[in-house]
Amino acid sequence: MNTNSLQQHVNEPTKGHNILDLVMTTTDLSINGLVVTDKIGDHQMTDFSLEVQDPNTRTQHKQALDYKRANFELMKEELGSYNYEVLMNNKNAEECYMILKDKIATATDHHIPTKGIRPTNNPNWFSQEIKRLINARKHSYRRLKRYQTEPHRQEHIHTSEL
Repeated sequence: MNTNSLQQHVNEPTKGHNILDLVMTTTDLSINGLVVTDKIGDHQMTDFSLEVQDPNTRTQHKQALDYKRANFELMKEELGSYNYEVLMNNKNAEECYMILKDKIATATDHHIPTKGIRPTNNPNWFSQEIKRLINARKHSYRRLKRYQTEPHRQEHIHTSEL
């Protein structure tokens, strides 16, 4: 189950010595208060609450540095304008590292703009490889519909089997 990003939440028997109730979720879902309760006939009930995110709430866009619009010349000038001998005089390696790190972070904030990155709503198992295969299948189908030749049909059959 772990290879499919699924987690089983019922860990105690629900009928005799066997676990018959399965409550499986992806690891990003939260199950709260799962308990195996009183018997109904020869079977025990499983009670739990499931936390889900409201699909109408918008997830916030993440920010990333936009290196294509960065002004590296001004950043280089700013970093070159500091007198590092004076700044790092009588400092140990850790303090020098922190000073340099702070100066680079400040220059980055000043000269490299940020851009928003839209979040994907794809599940954890939807990898780039799966996306590539789906797109290849779509493209082969379009070519088959457009040209309707035997090589295009064979290509579509091959991509559909992947």
